[in-house]
Amino acid sequence: MPRYEFTEGSSSKFWEITLEGTTLTKRWGRIGTDGQEKVEEFDSKAEAKKEYEAQVREKERKGYTLAGSADGDGGEATAESAVNPDLEAAILAKPDDVKGYLAYAEWLKGEGDPRAELILLQHSALDVPAATATAVGKKAAKFIETHAQELLGEALAEAVSDETLKLEWHLGFIREARLGQVDYDSTADIPELLAELLAHPSARFLSRLTLGMASFDGENDYDDTLAVLAKAKPAPPLRSLFIGDFEFPDETEISWTQVGDLKPLYKVYPQLQELRVRGGEIGLGKIDLPELRSFTVETGGLHQGSVKDIVKAKWPKLESLEVWFGQENYGAGGGVKDLKPLLDAEGVPALRKLGLRNAEFTDELCAALPKSKILAQLGELDLSMGTMSDAGARTLAENAKAFAHLKALDVTQNFLTKEGQKAVAKVAQAVASGNQRTPYDEESRYAAVGE
Repeated sequence: MPRYEFTEGSSSKFWEITLEGTTLTKRWGRIGTDGQEKVEEFDSKAEAKKEYEAQVREKERKGYTLAGSADGDGGEATAESAVNPDLEAAILAKPDDVKGYLAYAEWLKGEGDPRAELILLQHSALDVPAATATAVGKKAAKFIETHAQELLGEALAEAVSDETLKLEWHLGFIREARLGQVDYDSTADIPELLAELLAHPSARFLSRLTLGMASFDGENDYDDTLAVLAKAKPAPPLRSLFIGDFEFPDETEISWTQVGDLKPLYKVYPQLQELRVRGGEIGLGKIDLPELRSFTVETGGLHQGSVKDIVKAKWPKLESLEVWFGQENYGAGGGVKDLKPLLDAEGVPALRKLGLRNAEFTDELCAALPKSKILAQLGELDLSMGTMSDAGARTLAENAKAFAHLKALDVTQNFLTKEGQKAVAKVAQAVASGNQRTPYDEESRYAAVGE
């Protein structure tokens, strides 16, 4: 147990602290006495470690110095986690203003924190010729590698080393992160590593987070990972979140993945501008994301309730919406009737790009869209991966005037013959119609992705 002592004037005090898993044990009192003891329990190792480091820094600021430990195993003071809430608040208020980072660098320099040098180094790469920026970038990468233990801690540094964790740094802090198991031999605990990452001061300004494979062993389940995201305190200022960055079917089938409940995230990350979700068993609930610009859900079977959640969502700034509906055999439900609020342009005044993909009712969409209110405000429409037949293509062609303003129309990976492709070729300014599938018969058309 590291022991800190403070002797000045009439004061002669000691303070000891030890961290074991999620348990923090402290002893303090006058030197020469047994003192008092207090034990604190935390929800995760990351939270316990963060509190451990915070309390050590507080004692050091008060003049306590490391004297050793009760069992003779010397401790070591660390400066990798220096934190200044006021300076962080200034950066969070103006995330694009480099002055906030430079002010933090000055303070961190006084704390002996290597992030101070990294901030200044990366700042020197801004607004310079490309060649200079590249050279500084290489120097910064080397600095990060050299100081990985101080900048990240042992667990995160190891995760970076084996590529479980991939990072992009900006002005001394982690701006983007991708976290996921790398292969079937991986034993990385993704929820635990995510908790470590979110609790670390280097990730305080994390704005983009991508979650790859949570587990190659059995079902790829994100429940525990999402629970960590929802409990982050303080929560990072995420602008972009991608849950389910895996290759299907190479890494896992899309419907073998259980995404879980997204509802707790909405209040924690109201500033999200981009949300992308891939997998099955997606719980959406009442969506209220006022800053969201782009929403994508990729699934082999979207439940009818989720379809209704999407069309009732509150996202007044949404510009791009992409929905994969999937196959009935894998839980897909709903249809054109359920999409009526969206087709009537309710609650999506900024929508310009719409993807109604991987659906088993694409021909019905072809009939509904020309009469819809949403069509007039769109610039791009994606009806790919569905069950469009030549009949659907002819419907689009017969209503070509309604689609003429579209800059792009995508009908790839449907079931069009050469005749159908020809019919739809001039419906919009640019039409993608290649890579069509061939049904066994008229009744065997199916959405491209199910399992």
